[in-house]
Amino acid sequence: MPEPHNLLPAFNFSVSLYQTGGSEANLIGDGGFAECGGLELAADIREHNEGGNNNAVRRMVGRVKLQPLVLKRGMLVGQTRADPTLWTWMFDMLSGRLPVVRYDGHIDVLDRTGATTYARWSFSRGLPAKLAGPTLNARTGEIAIEELQIVHEGLRMEVK
Repeated sequence: MPEPHNLLPAFNFSVSLYQTGGSEANLIGDGGFAECGGLELAADIREHNEGGNNNAVRRMVGRVKLQPLVLKRGMLVGQTRADPTLWTWMFDMLSGRLPVVRYDGHIDVLDRTGATTYARWSFSRGLPAKLAGPTLNARTGEIAIEELQIVHEGLRMEVK
């Protein structure tokens, strides 16, 4: 059993996006979000019954199912204020602007201080599927994006 101090903290992570075909040097933003879900791959397992073999079922791997990444309660941070890039990305796609811009990105799991990256999930060719702003209330300090869903064409985990 691992010692408690050796466990990866799931509460400290960062999100980075850069245009597909570019490099990480073409980063459009780093974001801070309170929650990240959808780091999931699922295989479609197909069952085949063999004739004459009634006590067994053969299972074969089918297509991979990719879940959308779900980022909640956060934003990309620009130089001096909130960065509107995510809203522009969604609006351009919905208004039919061509070519549709896709983004690659990664989610880094950091140590408690944020100095060391323990693991990285990288996704490719992402598109925004949903973008929800906060409910504005003068009594609370809500942030710019309540939820962002990104559908993508590939997910992989890299251990640093």
